[in-house]
Amino acid sequence: MSSKPVVLILLHNDSVEANKIAAKVSQQLSDAQVSICALGSDKKLIQSAGYEITEFVPGTSTNPNLALVFGGDGTILRAVEVTRSSNIPVLGINLGHVGFLAEAEVEHIEDVVKAIVEHDWIEEKRLAIEVVVTKDNEVVFESFALNDVAIEKSEPGHMFDLILEIDSKPVSRLWGDGIVLATPTGSTAYAFSAGGPVIWPSVEALLVVPISAHALFAKPLVVDTKSVIAIEVPQDGSNGHLTADGRRSFDLSPGMRIEVRKSSSYVNLARLDEESFSERLVKKFQLPVEGWRGNNKRK
Repeated sequence: MSSKPVVLILLHNDSVEANKIAAKVSQQLSDAQVSICALGSDKKLIQSAGYEITEFVPGTSTNPNLALVFGGDGTILRAVEVTRSSNIPVLGINLGHVGFLAEAEVEHIEDVVKAIVEHDWIEEKRLAIEVVVTKDNEVVFESFALNDVAIEKSEPGHMFDLILEIDSKPVSRLWGDGIVLATPTGSTAYAFSAGGPVIWPSVEALLVVPISAHALFAKPLVVDTKSVIAIEVPQDGSNGHLTADGRRSFDLSPGMRIEVRKSSSYVNLARLDEESFSERLVKKFQLPVEGWRGNNKRK
């Protein structure tokens, strides 16, 4: 592609390292005639590290071709809040720990800059979910999630009573710490820590994972994306807390109903190569694969 892309820079607000690296990369991109911009808060941070940058105002500025994110998975999830409505692909530079959503590590920044300058990246669509909370048939909260919606107890030392419903039919009443409703992308996050399976991101499915549930039927469930998953907080139940992607939260009270379904809008992630999910899984979780020979090496 002959024209240079427009790149939106987003970064971890509390990271001095992210500020410095973002300023350096911004300068490199600008030198290569790539237009760059940032949200007002990020613009100030990048400028404090020594680089002047144009401010991006969602809804009024021209949409960038790519969002370049400096931080961990939490920063990438923040970026998705900005980019989702405009279908801007997100490319993450990992400055966190596991960084499962990130595409590159800091030591590969030169490769990232080269790919951006040449407009050479692959877009990968990821399934997202929508969550709606109602009380007395009135909507009191709405949001979305790329990773998961976590419904948890508010009172330590007490069990949280929930009723699980799938496709308008009750499935089980659960007592425990809560429940995680996740996408395949989120299956390697909170749902995984709660005992859920890893689901390949290309699989169209929703994941239901009870958290420390005291029930005979408390195993993770893999549900069709055509299904609507509902969680009810019984009238005689206790207060709880809902978080979407660990960022957007809402306090739950008895009598509330939470519905989660597949979103009609996908989230676009940018990839620099066609690395398989198996390879990413091994690399990010540092899984032991010594001794593997492969079919093409067998005699």
